[in-house]
Amino acid sequence: MAVYRRTYSAYTGSLTPEWSRWLVIFRYSRRNLFRSKFQTALFVGCFFFPVVGLGLIYLANNLSFLKQLGGPADILTIDNRFFFYFMNVQGVLAFVLTAFTGPGLVSSDLANGALPLYFCRPFSRAEYVLGKASVLGILLSQITWVPGAVLFSVQAALAGPSWAWSHVWLLGSIILCSLIWISILSLLALALSAWVKWRIVAGALLLAMLFFGAGFAQAINAVMRTNSGHFFNLAYLMRTVWNWLFRIDIQPGIPVPQAWIAILIYCAICLWLLLKKVKAYEVVR
Repeated sequence: MAVYRRTYSAYTGSLTPEWSRWLVIFRYSRRNLFRSKFQTALFVGCFFFPVVGLGLIYLANNLSFLKQLGGPADILTIDNRFFFYFMNVQGVLAFVLTAFTGPGLVSSDLANGALPLYFCRPFSRAEYVLGKASVLGILLSQITWVPGAVLFSVQAALAGPSWAWSHVWLLGSIILCSLIWISILSLLALALSAWVKWRIVAGALLLAMLFFGAGFAQAINAVMRTNSGHFFNLAYLMRTVWNWLFRIDIQPGIPVPQAWIAILIYCAICLWLLLKKVKAYEVVR
């Protein structure tokens, strides 16, 4: 419309609340995740072990017929180790799922120069990062602490109130372990996606970090005869924290407080790298 006619008027409709504008980014990014049949099949496959866990919990609470036959009734025990192994399996699946879904969240926006289009609208960098990270956060929650909480609830219902009250700390351990792992995976995937614009390369780097970090840590420990190399192994740091949260009696190679500090440093570095790339303009020399 020509400006000289002066017949235009400002928008007078309802405005989206500021606190919920990041949900727009989440909604459209989430929609693109399941366009691939492989990613959809991978996500569905992540629920296989929780279903197996439900079957094991049912059998553990209905093995009275073994006692009648003279067999051991405590052949299957649902305790902290059961949920620890469950979280380990789901944690690996969450890592694999992140490697295939995470790198494409930011790289496509950077490769096509879409960030100026985002930030010319009422979006801040924090809202953009929150919208993208929430995609992975909710996706990984659906395969980690949510089924873990379901398994705990089923076991509590079958075993009775006494078991539930004596093991209620397990529910907190499941949720806290999952949130820590989800935070690390989300920030790491978004940081790699921001710095490596090729989606396949970013996914390969994310997978390589697990194996390269473990090998590099073992090499440092062997050459320097120390345990400091474990700080370069993110999986070992998480396993140390998980052992402590699930009260697994295993002597760690590094103290638990140092493992917590190292994980927080990793998260801070990933967040700094992400915010360094996510901006409305880029200076090209």
